[in-house]
Amino acid sequence: MKLYIVPTPIGNLQDMTFRAVEVLQSVDVILAEDTRTSGKLLKHFEIGTPMQSHHMHNEHKTTETLVKRIQAGETFALISDAGTPAISDPGFLLTRACIANNIGVECLPGATAFVPALVNSGLPNDKFVFEGFLPVKKGRQTRFKILAEETRTIIFYESPHKLVKTLEHFCEYFGEDRQVSVSRELTKLYEETIRGTAKEVLEYYQSKPPKGEIVVVVEGKK
Repeated sequence: MKLYIVPTPIGNLQDMTFRAVEVLQSVDVILAEDTRTSGKLLKHFEIGTPMQSHHMHNEHKTTETLVKRIQAGETFALISDAGTPAISDPGFLLTRACIANNIGVECLPGATAFVPALVNSGLPNDKFVFEGFLPVKKGRQTRFKILAEETRTIIFYESPHKLVKTLEHFCEYFGEDRQVSVSRELTKLYEETIRGTAKEVLEYYQSKPPKGEIVVVVEGKK
């Protein structure tokens, strides 16, 4: 009677841990964000455990049922498409519900995109704040005004088609000289990290439109 939170690789399959494979082989059911994506991962590691879909569009409806099934004796593992579940991915609602019902929750250590991005940014990492994805429209300007006063290093997730606009906002709200590091396609074949002032990084991506998964790390206010 337990829920395991199991991180999966963000790109390079060699980042899967022995323990993660062992847990996924031992549980009754694997809850996957996208069963097609996770199916490839499970096949690679020869994991035959049944899968069930658990994503942001159905987690509100299915959480109560899953809690009852765990209480009845089933053991579940939750995985997302990549990285650690509940970090800008589904998982928080089920974890909270399990804790509220005195069900054991165990999160394995493993891949998370923002940690390597923070460490290889060269920016202070003794204190930092994780913002995830910025609001698209409503509340975006307000968020930038608040973050302009943040003294800790700030970490964002961003989609490639919004990166240039976000960098323009950095220049506007944080100042053109604020140090920025953009890590793209971490652990994958075309991994790159571009570092510089907000203006320099903006100019780089204006001339070279980005692709893939992106983590942005921004220096805090001095």
